Amino acid sequence: MADEFRLVSPEIDNEGRLPRKYTGEGQGAKKNLSPPVEWYNVPEGTKSLALVVQDLDISDPDGPNVPWPHWVVVNIPPHVKRLPEGFSGKEEEFGGEYAVIKEGVNGWKLPGWRGPVLPKHGHRFEFKLYALDDELHLGNKVRTYLVSWYFHFLFVS
Repeated sequence: MADEFRLVSPEIDNEGRLPRKYTGEGQGAKKNLSPPVEWYNVPEGTKSLALVVQDLDISDPDGPNVPWPHWVVVNIPPHVKRLPEGFSGKEEEFGGEYAVIKEGVNGWKLPGWRGPVLPKHGHRFEFKLYALDDELHLGNKVRTYLVSWYFHFLFVS
């Protein structure tokens, strides 16, 4: 469908492999970079976007059995079409339309992207982009479950 609301990452290959530089197993400056993501056909009426990246094959051993969040990003203006590689933690540095974007807490209880260090390969990662009918007003308490509980989604890609 040509007008489908969709999310892609140009760096992830057709087999779904996350390149090493986006993981905790990369080297030096090429380690734990947030992957680039881009989206198309944002639904009419969208007030903001939210991105959630999670590992479907691991959960918090001390918490509920839910996917492990690697990145939660909210208040993405609907006219923004992508988050560039290495964006995490640099909203102010990127400035302009990126300055209003907020990053939530990941599974390590830290803000921003944190790439996986996999005990074994073959984990499934889910990248979801939510088209929301409002902005998130939770200060620094942005968590994956808050995104899903507090908003009326227009569409999910």
